[in-house]
Amino acid sequence: MNSTFIKELTAIVSPQFILTDRESLSVYGYDSTPELESLPGAVLLPGSTAEVSAILSLCHGAGISVTPRGSGTNLSGGSLSSGGVVVQTSRLNRIIEVDEENLTATVEPGVVTSALHREVESRGLFYPPDPGSMNISTMGGNVAENSGGLRGLKYGVTANYIMGLETILADGNILRTGGKVVKDVAGYNINPLLVSSEGTLGFFTGITVKLIPKPQGKITMLAHFPVLQHAALAVSAIIAAKIIPATLEFLDKVTIKCVEEYAHVGLPLDVDAVLLIEVDGHPVVIAEEAAAVAAICSKHRCSFFQTAKDAGEALKLATARRTALSALARLKPTTILEDATVPRSCIAAMLQVIQEAAAKYRVTIGTFGHAGDGNLHPTCLTDERDHDEIARAHAAFEEIFDAAIAMGGTITGEHGVGLAKKKYLPKLVGECGIRTMRGIKHAFDPKGILNPGKVF
Repeated sequence: MNSTFIKELTAIVSPQFILTDRESLSVYGYDSTPELESLPGAVLLPGSTAEVSAILSLCHGAGISVTPRGSGTNLSGGSLSSGGVVVQTSRLNRIIEVDEENLTATVEPGVVTSALHREVESRGLFYPPDPGSMNISTMGGNVAENSGGLRGLKYGVTANYIMGLETILADGNILRTGGKVVKDVAGYNINPLLVSSEGTLGFFTGITVKLIPKPQGKITMLAHFPVLQHAALAVSAIIAAKIIPATLEFLDKVTIKCVEEYAHVGLPLDVDAVLLIEVDGHPVVIAEEAAAVAAICSKHRCSFFQTAKDAGEALKLATARRTALSALARLKPTTILEDATVPRSCIAAMLQVIQEAAAKYRVTIGTFGHAGDGNLHPTCLTDERDHDEIARAHAAFEEIFDAAIAMGGTITGEHGVGLAKKKYLPKLVGECGIRTMRGIKHAFDPKGILNPGKVF
């Protein structure tokens, strides 16, 4: 990137919205992925779709790579750039519209997820996707990674709510797909292809999401299990009973201890696991579901079952789960958070694999996650300065991912492939799958400038 090119970029966004000094660039040299660091050549903060389009057009002509970036909460190295241009979305932060007649909201990519939640819930509406980083993460990143969250079991993930996208393609052209209509089968359905594309196919500047009515009531419960496997079997039994909680979350003993020391929410320290369970909907229905859940947990040797007395206690229990990563991260300098995902019937077997891998490679792994949809977060507490321990941690995760694939699962349920997991992708999708994906990438981005080096 020579001085002439920098001047051309500066002309698009004005000097105060371009960063080129090393100290500023270092802030963008990492995201939430451990062990990865890569310095960009420049960071731009555009304020409009027209500016993003002009940036991509200029970079396309010069053959300079472009990496979209929101809040940097990515857990697979997807928002890192090596020497190229990072386009950061913090100025593209408007909630453009909440359309109560069509039950949609349209936002720019830099809108923080929880800000959208607050806005629509103030109107009696509901946007269900709630990634663990929802108070920091932005909507553009959620779409790029197809983020899930605690409510994914009942309500699905980001992809289930995307109705329309405005996307800047690699050459700067603007592609608009979908919209507010509920039914549309005109041409290829491109929206789902762009969701989960990890910034490799385009840059989102407008996002239209589906909203639903806010649930009338909610009951939050916590079940204590002295034996980890009994908790896993209770999860399968709840689903088999045709009860779909809004939230069905799992914390193991390592995670419970860390969370309690960190947040002081009253979690038990003498059990192997707890399940955080939330049912929502009509008050009569959720009362019946809560009673059924309590009975199932009791049948599977739950030692104690508590129901939140009020909204304050419910929030306290939910906070216990949402602080799991922060609590674990306090123990050692490096926290490797993964998201191996298996069919729900395989949760107990997957937990056994994780425990065995941790013991075999002599590493500490705390496991929590969205047990109701099979999305577990084995989290290794280590120190990247200890090269031997780091090597053992990666060997443990390789066995965990291999086991997940063998069970019919996947290497990532919501964090993406990015840089961190691309070596595992061929094991999952095979040669034909990789070839097909490469063909799609080439069709959208023949020069390969959009977030290069990710996924493949």
